[in-house]
Amino acid sequence: MSPQTKPVLRRLPDHLVNQIAAGEVIERPAAVVKELVENALDAGATRVDVTLRDGGASLIVIEDNGRGMTPDELELAVERHATSKLPDNDLVHIRTLGFRGEALPSIGSVARLSLLSRPAGQEQAYELKVEGGVKSPVRPAPGGFGTRIEVRDLFYATPARLKFLKTPRTESDHIRDSLLRLAMAHPHIAFSLTEEGRTPLRLSAADALPVRLRQILGDGFGQSALPVDLERGAVCLSGQISLPTLNESTPRHQYLFVNGRPVRDRVLLGAIRAAYMDVLAHDRHPLVALFLSVPPEDVDVNVHPAKAEVRFRDSQLIRGLIVSGLRHALAAGGQRTATSVSHELLERLQPAQPMAPPVIAPLYAPSSSLSYPAASGGGRGGYYAAPGASTAQLAEVSAAGFAPQMRATEAVPEQLHDAVHYPLGGAVGQIHNTYILSQTHDGFVITDQHAAHERLTWEKLKAQQAATGVVRQALLLPEVIELDAGDLSRVLGAAPQLAQLGLVVEEFGHGALVVREIPALLNGADIPALVRDIAGELAEGGDVQRLQIRLEEVLSTQACHGSVRAGRPLTVPEMNQLLREMEATPLSGQCNHGRPTHVKLSLADIEKLFGRRG
Repeated sequence: MSPQTKPVLRRLPDHLVNQIAAGEVIERPAAVVKELVENALDAGATRVDVTLRDGGASLIVIEDNGRGMTPDELELAVERHATSKLPDNDLVHIRTLGFRGEALPSIGSVARLSLLSRPAGQEQAYELKVEGGVKSPVRPAPGGFGTRIEVRDLFYATPARLKFLKTPRTESDHIRDSLLRLAMAHPHIAFSLTEEGRTPLRLSAADALPVRLRQILGDGFGQSALPVDLERGAVCLSGQISLPTLNESTPRHQYLFVNGRPVRDRVLLGAIRAAYMDVLAHDRHPLVALFLSVPPEDVDVNVHPAKAEVRFRDSQLIRGLIVSGLRHALAAGGQRTATSVSHELLERLQPAQPMAPPVIAPLYAPSSSLSYPAASGGGRGGYYAAPGASTAQLAEVSAAGFAPQMRATEAVPEQLHDAVHYPLGGAVGQIHNTYILSQTHDGFVITDQHAAHERLTWEKLKAQQAATGVVRQALLLPEVIELDAGDLSRVLGAAPQLAQLGLVVEEFGHGALVVREIPALLNGADIPALVRDIAGELAEGGDVQRLQIRLEEVLSTQACHGSVRAGRPLTVPEMNQLLREMEATPLSGQCNHGRPTHVKLSLADIEKLFGRRG
């Protein structure tokens, strides 16, 4: 390198420093909206209005009715590292949404920025403009109380960034998503979003979180939502989650907040997956809105430039709290149906057209002498295997099927009269040898006999495994698996937890481990692939969930194959036995794949269908 081209250490000019800072903070228009709306919320606003043009690339306007800024504060607001949000100069106990002093100057360095503000009690509003990092003098201007910020021609000063923006519709969607997350965290504040003369989002102030969640996620979520409320020491978890039957193919409607701040955190998302593990298929995702309150000193919100990620001092405590809180909520709501029949479905049901009366055979023919033996191994209903059951005995348990230890007798009116007061009512018939129709005191219930019995068998298999422990099988030829140093250390560190699930691993020389025992249920599985999956999960801050998932997948398959099949005729007493066991079983509203086991139709809805009620 010649002396002429040798790099010289120098201080960068302020406008270039601001542009570099903008590259960290201002990824896209949605980041601008997030920063400015958070400032409005910290300023005590009760109304925030956002206006866009071209997905925010041409124009972003944020108006709020917060406390506003004086002329001197306007001057400081666009200076780097100037803020009102760290009164004690404490970066640990952060109690505001944003505090980065470079947010406004960063925006001003890459766009045309205008601030108009008027504090309460001040007779005059004042305006300040910044273009490409060049600040104009503060001057009086007409304006109401609060603050109005305009951002025009985003990235005009750094045109290379413009090519990385997506279509205006995509950028608008990102802005809407960011605004919805902030609106969830602050239900008492009104929000609106206007673009190209349309207002696709308008949220009035809500007096409670459930109201705001219904505004955003719709009535379907509101009808199926389960409350979450759990506290451990100074850590609190609250919010709402959907029944497993309300799910999606992606986790896009999983909203997570830490101390009021929207975040996307792998620990939290992994905890949600673990909580729904045995009630939802692995490729489906529930709808959740969870709010975690943590002492500020126990969470670091500055690990990401845009504060989208956080780091917990005790991540396992947080994960355990979420798993426990969600499972408790799911168990408490286990008797609820997946949904009531919606008004939209009722409207699609049309009155029958006149037709010739068909010849109808009897719906069912109960037998007075039919009985079923219980499975060997004992247990009510023939479901439970003996303590210390082997894998073969577990298979026998799941294959036993629905075998109530009772003689079927013909239902009489008095029995039905008594049964209607049960939550799932009294059986009155079977439709297509698949669906049980039962009458309740205020309507009727349709039950999918296979899905319902699958949940019953699944819960009893889990109870059996919990009572006897995971049965291990020693390998005739132990499996030696090579891993890199980091993965090896993590897997060996988790060896006690793996052993509890039946996988016994030990160190084997340098850079390898040996698997000596495996869960008997996983006989024939690809153990090296499983161990590497576990190592990858541990590397991402998870735990030994992968092994638990595999074990539960096997049990789930056994529960499915061992359940009463669709198409099998059942007598009335058998149907009632199934309904009574459902009422006593946790999470019986869904099978272990997340499908509903039963739905209800109220008498009021039936009367609407037949014009008896308006």
